[in-house]
Amino acid sequence: MTISLLARCAETGRFGMVISSSSPAVAARCAHARAGVGVAATQNITDPTLGPLLLDRMAQGLTASAAMARVVAEAPHIDYRQLMVVDAVGGVALHSGSRILGVWGTAVGAGVVAGGNMLASPEVPAAMVAGFGSSGDLGDRLVAALCAGRDAGGEAGPVHSAGLLMVGAESWPIAELRCDWTDDGDPIAAVARAWEVYAPQMPAYIQRARDPREAPKYGVPGDR
Repeated sequence: MTISLLARCAETGRFGMVISSSSPAVAARCAHARAGVGVAATQNITDPTLGPLLLDRMAQGLTASAAMARVVAEAPHIDYRQLMVVDAVGGVALHSGSRILGVWGTAVGAGVVAGGNMLASPEVPAAMVAGFGSSGDLGDRLVAALCAGRDAGGEAGPVHSAGLLMVGAESWPIAELRCDWTDDGDPIAAVARAWEVYAPQMPAYIQRARDPREAPKYGVPGDR
């Protein structure tokens, strides 16, 4: 019911992921990232505790592979779960249990991993990794990857929600864009449009949090 891609930007050290699903509010349950630590996805009959648990293990010093091995060994009902993670140096790991729904697949690249279940084709994750590319702004590349997955067939059925999550050096997400439900069949387009609007403003929002005295004007009534 879900496709996602997770990545670390080698140039900036930022982490991000994109995700879409036939279920409502998929990003609220499945997307997890932590500055300086990594990014994790938990999907397919989701246990939302497993994403933060993977990040906790990596914060304790484990690599992506070691953190995944620990979680897979300890978590209940792990055969129902599909998990992916990228660590602080771009190492990746994944787990797809024996009870994953429908057609499923995974793909990896340098600092990037993609996966999905209930897919139109097992090649969809590879199309996402290819769409992510090898250079450019992380947010642009994430959106391109999600669109590439959709264009390669995406899920086997209708898609209703999507999201983009990105963290940098800050203790809060620098981008968290979501379409939690739409009946028009293309929440990915909604997230892509939200990124198009938000991306040029993101540096200003980061600066306002760091030091509003140095931030650009807000462009609202009463701002002098």
